[in-house]
Amino acid sequence: MDSSIDSEAEDFVHTMADAITAPLPRECLPCYLDRMLRDLQCDGSLRLTRNYRDATAPRATALEHRVMNGGGYCDCEVLMNVFIPHDEHVMPCGGVRRGSTQPCSLWSRHRRGMPWF
Repeated sequence: MDSSIDSEAEDFVHTMADAITAPLPRECLPCYLDRMLRDLQCDGSLRLTRNYRDATAPRATALEHRVMNGGGYCDCEVLMNVFIPHDEHVMPCGGVRRGSTQPCSLWSRHRRGMPWF
């Protein structure tokens, strides 16, 4: 096979993957993770959390540290341990300003010492 066709195909796949995993405009981190993890398996890392940060809030350099301090050592744990949905219906996202890593109005941040109900 021609290497230029291989290169074009690889570029196309990367472009499509980037488009599929891109955060939506004004989408908050927990809504983004909830949407992504409905179709993708957690790979045991903060890959999607990093992707969100890089795309929407690149100056939030302490995001990984903050979610890990809350018990989010991988993307699915961020949803289980760091953010609490107010309702089982978390779509569509309530929206946040660009550059924010705070949850929208559909979620609360779980604080250590808070009881789970």
